[in-house]
Amino acid sequence: MITRRDLLTVSAAGVAFSAAGLVQRAVAQPLARTAHILTGFTPGLQDALARLIAGQMNGYAETIVVETRPGAAGRVAVEAVKTADADGTVMLFAPLGFMMLFPHVYKTLRYAPRDFTPVSTVASTPTLLTVGPKVPGDVRNLADFVSWCRANPRHATYGTAGAGTTLHFLGAMLGRTAGFEFLHVPYQGNGSIQDLLKGEIASTVMPIGSSMGLVRSEDLRALATTGPRRSPFLPDVPTVAEAGYPSLEDVTWYGFFVPAKTPTNIVEKLNVAIQTALRTDEVKFGMAGLAVEPDAIAMSDFARLIVSEFDRWKAIVQATGFVPTD
Repeated sequence: MITRRDLLTVSAAGVAFSAAGLVQRAVAQPLARTAHILTGFTPGLQDALARLIAGQMNGYAETIVVETRPGAAGRVAVEAVKTADADGTVMLFAPLGFMMLFPHVYKTLRYAPRDFTPVSTVASTPTLLTVGPKVPGDVRNLADFVSWCRANPRHATYGTAGAGTTLHFLGAMLGRTAGFEFLHVPYQGNGSIQDLLKGEIASTVMPIGSSMGLVRSEDLRALATTGPRRSPFLPDVPTVAEAGYPSLEDVTWYGFFVPAKTPTNIVEKLNVAIQTALRTDEVKFGMAGLAVEPDAIAMSDFARLIVSEFDRWKAIVQATGFVPTD
């Protein structure tokens, strides 16, 4: 079982990598010939984001190959990076849920956060609660929707990209906090959006980019986002805090990891290459097109973020009564 002590090991490693002079040491290292970035899902937001950043990581390797390794909700890719050579040529690009949520969702994992060194966060995105034609047109905000769900318990459904995800638990916490039974309908990928449009489910809890275009075209109604502030991509949509549910505030973070024993100088070089890529106009423009915001923090802060999120999601999972699966 993964414990908080495992997470503190990760945090200590992150502090060690925050020494002064990081940039000067990192840029002096020679290029690798080929580096690989592994992602855990079929092509979509995560894959597109990895390719966008890889294309601007000049100076790290002669060639950077992005590989999708789908399977076991992304765990196949994580396990592959864990057992890879710790020389900086294989890295994981993943949402933080792989490290801070999965330990509470699965009975056993073939990896622990201590098996990795967190290198850099790169982006974050809030979640969006959206309703479709199954919900009456006069439901225009979260308070209206909660009232409708209480009055129509058989139809109070929400779709997400899968059971055991942050999206799943955010919906469950909304139902629990607001006092109604919110039935979860898991899908693969963005399949829930099509059923939402057809009126087969009432709502979806998905990353903002998944349905943003349909909200702008008024095919769907956006009720709230989970970010700490209104999204620049949908500035007219209130946050969950503004709607009266501050406990549902959450963003999905994406970041890079390498095997735990990767030498410090290589980790530093990779960090510099990622930070440099994030400052390019190509990456900034590309992220805007994906409806994610650049969001990089220091390595030590990244490690501490994993620790704090580990504790927060443990409490959320337990509060929902979710039973860990194999």
